[in-house]
Amino acid sequence: MPPAPPPLVLDLAGTFAFALNGALTAVRSARLDIVGVVTLGMITALGGGILRDVLLGALPPATFSDWRYLVVAAVGGLVAFVLSGRLDRLATPIAVFDALGLSLFAVTGAGRAIELGAGVGQAILLGAITAVGGGTLRDVLVRRVPSVLSSELYAVPALVGAAVVVLSARFGVGGTVWALVGAGACLAIRLLGIGFRLNAPRTGGH
Repeated sequence: MPPAPPPLVLDLAGTFAFALNGALTAVRSARLDIVGVVTLGMITALGGGILRDVLLGALPPATFSDWRYLVVAAVGGLVAFVLSGRLDRLATPIAVFDALGLSLFAVTGAGRAIELGAGVGQAILLGAITAVGGGTLRDVLVRRVPSVLSSELYAVPALVGAAVVVLSARFGVGGTVWALVGAGACLAIRLLGIGFRLNAPRTGGH
């Protein structure tokens, strides 16, 4: 029997974390009303998973076939809107929720790709796409350079987290424990990148 994919609870936790992140970004950067805040939160939370499912031909995407994704994303956006007035400094919570969403989506995206029959390389790539897709849409909508192209170690930790899940499944030891290991590795690398301003190699002079 193949190892079980990461549980739904991890996917919903990632959805909630990214919804909070997207909504807080809207409050901090774009000064949107409640509709705009919740919408940006939902796009951030659901965009990567929709892109993954479309690429895998898993239609309709899980977002539209399971009501829990939409509800969790909407609740995350509303929570961020309600709490935003009490948060004097939004930079830290935005970064933390972004790192959490990135980590959880990297492993659940990879697990979903394995479940649908993707190969090793494809599953790792799709895990990373799931992790960075929503954040990229968020950044484009608030008119800033996407984090995946400029921020401290963004795509790299997603690839590492996805690789842990895919390789553990490849060797028959996958499941929740290794999903948590992969998410932890992704989170640690991302937070180290933020804390120490580490970056992937760039072109000379930058």
